[in-house]
Amino acid sequence: MSNPTLDELLSQQQTLQQQIDEARLRESGEALQQIKALIKKFDFTPEQVFAAGKSSTEVKKVQPKYRNPATGETWTGRGKPPLWIQNQDREQFLIA
Repeated sequence: MSNPTLDELLSQQQTLQQQIDEARLRESGEALQQIKALIKKFDFTPEQVFAAGKSSTEVKKVQPKYRNPATGETWTGRGKPPLWIQNQDREQFLIA
């Protein structure tokens, strides 16, 4: 048994690519029909289906809890405290 030539391999590649393209077209149509049926069944909105860049692990911005009256700098109360509030009574810096 001899090794196939480059021309034979290229011909096989072209045939396989054509089969792949046909299968993709056929199966993508079926998949789209299923997607449309599920959207209709569950009344999904475009925002729900195409929520770009949003994830369940998205970090939500926390409102600041403390303000430095001298500079206006704020701190949420999470993480390492800034120098201006360290070793101080935090009550005096609370944002009303």
